[in-house]
Amino acid sequence: MNIRATMSEGVEISRVSVNFGQFRAVDNVSVDIRPGEFFSFLGPSGCGKTTILRAISGFLDPTEGGISIGGRPMKGIGPNKRPTALIFQNLALFPLMNVWENISFGLKVRGIDKAERRRRAEELLRIVDLPGAADKMVAQLSGGQKQRIAIARALAVEPKVMLLDEPLSALDLKLRQHMRSELRAIQERTKVTFIYITHDQNEALAMSDRVGVMSKGRLQQVDTPDRIYNEPVNGFVASFVGENSILEGGLEPSDGRRPRFTTADGPIACVAGPGLTSATRTNLYIRPETIGIGDDQTNTLPVLVSSVIFEGNVVSVIGRTQNGAELTSQFTNRPGLALPAVGEQIKFTFAADSAKVLKVD
Repeated sequence: MNIRATMSEGVEISRVSVNFGQFRAVDNVSVDIRPGEFFSFLGPSGCGKTTILRAISGFLDPTEGGISIGGRPMKGIGPNKRPTALIFQNLALFPLMNVWENISFGLKVRGIDKAERRRRAEELLRIVDLPGAADKMVAQLSGGQKQRIAIARALAVEPKVMLLDEPLSALDLKLRQHMRSELRAIQERTKVTFIYITHDQNEALAMSDRVGVMSKGRLQQVDTPDRIYNEPVNGFVASFVGENSILEGGLEPSDGRRPRFTTADGPIACVAGPGLTSATRTNLYIRPETIGIGDDQTNTLPVLVSSVIFEGNVVSVIGRTQNGAELTSQFTNRPGLALPAVGEQIKFTFAADSAKVLKVD
């Protein structure tokens, strides 16, 4: 086996809905996942992302719509016949088997002889950067090593598509951050299509070629990580992916000039998101890193500093406007950084391009 030569396949999800009784867990989802792509479904618990993964793997059938892998419809094809491998949050490694036996278990089921199983396991251990671990027992491994063994075991059966259901959620923060780069590196080495499920925006943004953001069973936006963050299509995506200061009000009728959003603290020059009409309910969204202190940009709002929060690499200054709206300005921590004091009157300033008017779900 040469896992580097394994051909990946794309996954086409076409108008898929999944009902559990009267509850619709997935609602008319369509997306084409490209061969060799690292694609993440991102959303809060209960949004339907794991249900989609189970439908791709064959553990449940869509109520409506269909799924194809490599152009081949999967209707009526069971999980063991699909070109997929699934890794759950619970890795389910066999504690009484050593590492190479865990990795090659699927090959043993297929009748591959012991010497060949050992050879393939050794190759996979090099791919997941654990050479020399073949004879260790599972109990001797760290959490991150166990994750890599689970991936190697899944790769042993030469899947065209790897399905990962929040595999890093049980790890501590530093190990999760390390494993993000490890997972991405493994995917790039093997060229297998990865479909990743997570509620962690940082994981999705850091690892993915594209991200699909989900809410209440519906796919809200599919795009590259930078566009998901910088060009959200609605208020849910803006709020779920990253932080925002949110101002209520209304978008003024356009007269061909720069759009303006009316708030209780006055009009704000802004940019209008997609799909807005005069009847659309909207809010204004401003990323904290785009808000400065002073009066040197298009928009300026006087605020009273209510708190200053030190978080190590970043410092957040929270201020309230005269009418009670709360805004956050965030700075990268550095030597000599001058910050206002709690109770001080200052001005928050931000560019019109940083103030986005978006549809409220």
